[in-house]
Amino acid sequence: MTTPRQRYAVVGTGHRAQMYVDALLGSHADVGELVALCDPNPTRMAYYQDLHRAARPAACDLPQYPPERFADLLAEQRPDGVIVTSVDATHAEYVCASLAAGAAVICEKPLTTTARDCRRIAEAAAASTAPVVVTFNYRYSPRNSAVREVIAAGEIGEVTSVHFEWVLDTVHGADYFRRWHRDKARSGGLLVHKASHHFDLVNWWLDDEPERVVAMGGLRFYGAGAAAGRGVGGRPERSHGDPGLAEDPFGIDLAADPRLRRLYLDAEADDGYLRDRDVFAEGISIEDNMAVLVGYRRGATLSYSLNAHAPWEGYRVSVNGTAGRLELAVVERAEVHGPRAGARNAVDPSAHPDADGGERARRPGAELLVQRHWEPARRVPITEGKGAHGGGDALLLDDLFRPDRPVDPLRRTAGWRDGVRAVGVGVAANESLETGRPVDLAELLGAPV
Repeated sequence: MTTPRQRYAVVGTGHRAQMYVDALLGSHADVGELVALCDPNPTRMAYYQDLHRAARPAACDLPQYPPERFADLLAEQRPDGVIVTSVDATHAEYVCASLAAGAAVICEKPLTTTARDCRRIAEAAAASTAPVVVTFNYRYSPRNSAVREVIAAGEIGEVTSVHFEWVLDTVHGADYFRRWHRDKARSGGLLVHKASHHFDLVNWWLDDEPERVVAMGGLRFYGAGAAAGRGVGGRPERSHGDPGLAEDPFGIDLAADPRLRRLYLDAEADDGYLRDRDVFAEGISIEDNMAVLVGYRRGATLSYSLNAHAPWEGYRVSVNGTAGRLELAVVERAEVHGPRAGARNAVDPSAHPDADGGERARRPGAELLVQRHWEPARRVPITEGKGAHGGGDALLLDDLFRPDRPVDPLRRTAGWRDGVRAVGVGVAANESLETGRPVDLAELLGAPV
């Protein structure tokens, strides 16, 4: 018997929505269909409406709803699932309303941005039979899955500590300081928006729960104050229309990319949102340098650092255990060149890695080493798949939209508790930044999760 296609609404029609829309209109159209769009900006919704028309020329247009009519969307369209890709601080509202209506939720990370909203989601999930999946696609990247396999197999014994360093370069890292993510009230800062990916990886690798967090950090490179200290000033408010854009390594050319033009430049008249603001301007309330220490229930510790203005992009992970050590080194973009055509818009090398290794001292790629006590190190092979994140995104989409998938021994599907634990570390780190004191997650979130 053929399983009926599941019906999905998408809330938030910016950049992050496209992976899901493309899947429902293409690779996963046999198991799911798009039935409604919700966003405050009609021009952005029109972009996805056009994609729907091109893929389904005989179908009716998708119903479009502003956020204030989200309850009407749920009542009128009765979707089986809601895909939440809106501004981070709005996630909880849509997650809770969807669960109350009996709709399953697929939520982009971070699940939410505050301890209060973590509690709201926990209460809504407890009162509903509908599932919540948080799309931690880094779990599906083959290199990260391999780390999970090594630890779960006991090859390095019981984990005692983890060191995790992530560096964002001056293309990708800078991009968070151009757009709405620069406002901590909307994004939770990089400790929530970006690092929740990384905290989830460690939680998942260790199969353990974080308990205590302490953090330090600040805005040391971007922003008006830091820039003035280096003699940087007199810059335009935004990139578009700047006569010096071609020579500005920190600019982004929205007009040069048809997709960015449609989603953002053409949409400015609707709500005034500027996607290309100067990274050295006033009004940035997030940090660009962060260091976090996390204690886990079974005794392991995590030392974590994030830098958003590095000359290369990637990450290094070291996991110490009672029987040995694991080391993962990943270079996603080996260097950032000066301004050149098209380069300024390639903001995320983790989705589209730099493949030109050449003869450079630092070359893109990943290496996973395992060394047990009294043995030589051995290299663990990493089999990359096709597509974004080493084929990880395709695996994630199958988990989301194909209910007949075989049981995953790595348990990569993340539920709301996983989302809360990852966000909880970031929220606790933000509180520690403000108070200068360690933060207990159980006290912050109201109860263990």
